[in-house]
This record gives sequence, structure tokens and C-alpha cells, in this order.
Amino acid sequence: MRSIGRGLTAAAVGGAIALTAACSSGGGGGATAAGSGKSAAPAKPSVSAAVLSIQPANGATDVKPTADALKVSVAGGKLGTVKVTDKEGKPVAGKIAADGTSWVPTAGLSVSEQYTVNAQATDANGLAADTTSSFTTLTPEKEASAHDNIEGNGTYGVGMIVSLTFDRDVKDKKAVEAGVTFETSDGSQLKGHWFGSRRVDFRPEKFWATGTKVTIHYRLKSVEIAPGVYGGVDSDEPFTIGRSQISLVDASTHMMQVTRNGAPYKTIPISTGATEPKSWNAYNGTMVIEAKEGTATMDSSTVPGLEGAAYKEKVPHSLRLTDSGTYVHGNNWSSPDVFGHTNVSHGCVGLQDAPGDAGDDNSSAGKYYADAMVGDVVTIKNSVGEQVSPDNGLSGWNMNWNNW
Repeated sequence: MRSIGRGLTAAAVGGAIALTAACSSGGGGGATAAGSGKSAAPAKPSVSAAVLSIQPANGATDVKPTADALKVSVAGGKLGTVKVTDKEGKPVAGKIAADGTSWVPTAGLSVSEQYTVNAQATDANGLAADTTSSFTTLTPEKEASAHDNIEGNGTYGVGMIVSLTFDRDVKDKKAVEAGVTFETSDGSQLKGHWFGSRRVDFRPEKFWATGTKVTIHYRLKSVEIAPGVYGGVDSDEPFTIGRSQISLVDASTHMMQVTRNGAPYKTIPISTGATEPKSWNAYNGTMVIEAKEGTATMDSSTVPGLEGAAYKEKVPHSLRLTDSGTYVHGNNWSSPDVFGHTNVSHGCVGLQDAPGDAGDDNSSAGKYYADAMVGDVVTIKNSVGEQVSPDNGLSGWNMNWNNW
């Protein structure tokens, strides 16, 4: 109470002095600065008005490695710099919003990782504020096993399709597709198409160009492909597209025209799927050599609905075209006059070969086998059989690009 009373007295006295001075002065110009009526400039604040916040909270653990799990925001100011690094000091790329009030990473985070966040902002007076925080992402309890059909640094034909298969159902297919990218020397763009919930195939719109260098970048280890299940793999796989070889089988003429690098290469007499019974018909459509199996054991019991006498034979120079059992292979049991004249096979494309499990490397079948590589294109036309399904082997070329 006493302090307030003294304040009032001082104000009253001051007022009297100012009044006397004004009356004794003819023009009022004798007033001092203290009595000029001007107020002193307010003192500038020493603490920034910018308030920074970081999500997740400092010390958080088991954070999901999604991009939206991390956000830096500021109220009462604008962000200046945001630096996020992992435990090895590798920076995390991110972007400040146009209004300068928030920052988010431009990609997902990694599992089993510790991150440090340092953020700086300034308020309207130019005063800076900064804060540092850290958090740890979760370690997956479940990981999927994924495998593809590419051998690192391999060379493949122009029809090669990359097929990726998981051992668990994939729920977030878009996240998986985003985690698989292709770097191509000629700028080719690839798209993925899902066959069910475990298999996704990737191809360009048209056959590859000869000599194209390709690297697949798998970044799936930190991708949650299904609730609580992560992709399990981060790797890079380079491969090359070799020479072009495209074979056109005409079931009506019993001939196969082979084109190499766009020019006629060979014409080979063949025998393909018989007209009757129906289960022996060859598929129509474009297929791709998916494996060079050498001498393969062909067992009729593995083909549901196959009519005729049962068999289990070793067949030389076998090139697999479909998962269901279509091959280009050596026929080492038919007489030479079959080839180029009649169709007697159980749905495959047979080339003349010599008797014996290994056949003859100098036969038509042997030479074709030696010339062939995984990824070569084989198209069958004019068969009485059905169109091959796009998911039967690497037969995705039979699907229109707009539907792929």
C-alpha cells in the first residue's frame, strides 16, 4: 500500500511543477525533455515469439517408419533450417511448406533407426529459436520373404519381365510399388501389375531396346506391406538387355521364324500342340523363355486334365515358356518327317533332336537352345488352343498397356 501511495504523490508534484513552468514561460519553449510529453520507445523482447514443436516427442520409441510420423512445426514465426540425421549422420531429405510453418520428410524413414532432429525458426522481430529432439523407430517383429527372377549382372532377352513374389499376402500394394524403382539407361519407364496378393510383375510398354542397362532398387525393408509385416529387403540388382531374338511359331504351317536384331535369322521346322485331344492344344499368344532347364523331366501327372497315356520322360534342350508346362524343347522320339508337316506334341513346341536324354547339340533343337537366353520372346499363332493367360509364366505382354 505504501508503494502505491508514494507513486500518487510523485505524480501530483510532477504535475504542479509542469503547470508552473508552463505559466512562467511566454511561449512554452522552455519545457525540458523530461516534460515534453513524448514516451520512451518500448524495449525489444529478448526471447523469440517463435514456438517450435516436433512430432514424435523427444525420446519416443517404436515409432512407425512412415513419412507422416515425423513433422516439425512452428507457431509465431517461420522455419529457417531443419536438419534430421540418422545415427550414422546421414541426412533425411525433407521440405518446408510454402507458408514456412512446417517441415515433413519427402520419403519414409527406416526401421530400427535412431533419428536426431534440430530445428531453427525466427519470429517477426528476427529473434531465433531452436530445439533438438531424438526418437527411435520400431524393429519389425515380422518380415516377409520376397524373391524375384533376376540374377544380379545377368543378361536377358528383350521380352524380360521382372516378377517379384512374396511369401505373405500384401495388403498395401501401392506402398510396395513405390518401394521398387527402376533405373534404365534409355529412360524406359516400367509399371507393375499384380496377379493376386503375392505377385507383382514389372515391364515397360514395349519390348526392351537391345543393350539397355537396368538397375532395380528395392527399398522394402521399412515398408509395412501388411499390418505388422515389413518388406524385409533393401538391395540393388543390375542387369542388361542383350541382343534381340523373337521367334514366331505358326501352328498351321508347322514352321518357326526366328528374327535376330530385327533381321531374319532362321526358319526351323517344328511340331507343336496337336489338334485333338483338346488338352494337347498349344496356347496362342506371346510367351517368354523363363528358364533354360537343359534335360527336363516331363511328367504328365503334373498337368491337370491332360488326356492320353501317362508318361514321364527326360526331354533334352528344354526351354520353359509357362508355369503350366509349355516348352520349346528337343523332340527325340518322333520321325524326321513329322517336323514341318504335322502337330503331334502335348502343347509344346518340338524341334528335331537325336535319341537319348541329352539329345544332340548339333541338332535343330540343340542349336536353338544354345542361341536362346532367358527373356527371349516366343509367339505362337494359328493354334486351335486358347490364348495364354498373362500370369502363366512371363506372359504379361498379352495384356494391353492401359490395363497393365
